[in-house]
Amino acid sequence: MSDVSGIDASAPGAAGFVRVCALGELEDGTPRRVEVGGVPVSVVRAEGEVFAINDICSHANVSLSEGEVEGCQIECWLHGSSFDLRTGKPSGLPATRPVPVYPVKIVGDDVLVSVTQES
Repeated sequence: MSDVSGIDASAPGAAGFVRVCALGELEDGTPRRVEVGGVPVSVVRAEGEVFAINDICSHANVSLSEGEVEGCQIECWLHGSSFDLRTGKPSGLPATRPVPVYPVKIVGDDVLVSVTQES
């Protein structure tokens, strides 16, 4: 897990956003776990976009970044609940509660995430 705490305050409109990685470091469909201000976040590049979703499954309290990504869904490896990367809503049981999703900005090759505001 990467612990990222530096805020790129020089980036336009980046107030509250933290650099989590370089865009080139994200493999399509492979979740990357980072920690932003003590919050575990799974950063995922899928279908030409980059998403940030809370890394803890709302059903089983395990890391979502250890699961599989298919399209814009991330699946919890433990019980198979899938969550929409855009909304955090579960698409099937056993999970019934959504997980938070966070706004992402791409500035140059930097991926910035804000956990102070939810999408």
